[in-house]
Amino acid sequence: VLYFFRAVFRIESVSKAANIIILIGFASHTIHLISRWTASGRLPIISLYETIIFFVWAIALIYLVLQRIYKLKFLEIPVSALSALTLGYASILDKSIQPLMPALKSNWLLIHVTSYFIGYAALAISFIISAAYLLVSQKTSPPSSLPERLDNLSCRLITLAFPFLTLGLTTGAVWAKSAWGRYWSWDPKETWALITWIIYAAYLHLRLLRNWQGKRCAYISIIGFLCVLFTFFGVNYLLKGLHSYL
Repeated sequence: VLYFFRAVFRIESVSKAANIIILIGFASHTIHLISRWTASGRLPIISLYETIIFFVWAIALIYLVLQRIYKLKFLEIPVSALSALTLGYASILDKSIQPLMPALKSNWLLIHVTSYFIGYAALAISFIISAAYLLVSQKTSPPSSLPERLDNLSCRLITLAFPFLTLGLTTGAVWAKSAWGRYWSWDPKETWALITWIIYAAYLHLRLLRNWQGKRCAYISIIGFLCVLFTFFGVNYLLKGLHSYL
């Protein structure tokens, strides 16, 4: 709300107050994760509620780093709105601390889940930047360097996220082999995670072609994040599989 107020009335002191509130919120969120970790004896990344609050924490961390480096004020409202909506959804979920299922008692758990959600957090912000690029590239007059900066920043975030997606995918396969005796079972969440990985792999390859930079890659970035959302949320409600506990 404060960021929106600042954008409308151009009052910088409001933006400073909002930044302080964001930092306090991030610190409180971190304390909540640590307290839940202490209470459960494990990193809180098991239930849907826990993965969502970890996801939002990672988004906030990446956002704060980007703001420190690039001072991108246009990120303030969409990132805050995305975080608030996601936490609002988490607030209606079961918050009880659940014991680890036998299949989840593995050293691969920490690497597999955290890798994915750090990657997803970077892709969430890349999605916002890609959407901003499409808006700015149509309205920038006279010509500005801003669209190119946004395009490059979106690419950097996807380049950052892709190794985490790859690590999450490969550790998941190794973990599946030790738990169920096979690397791949075409579980719905596995399949959609692979589809998402392929989309972002295609993005990075197509970036090497001059004609595919800019709007075309921005659209791929947006499509890729829609696949992330379906992998994270849609599969849980529409398709059942080995990951139904999330």
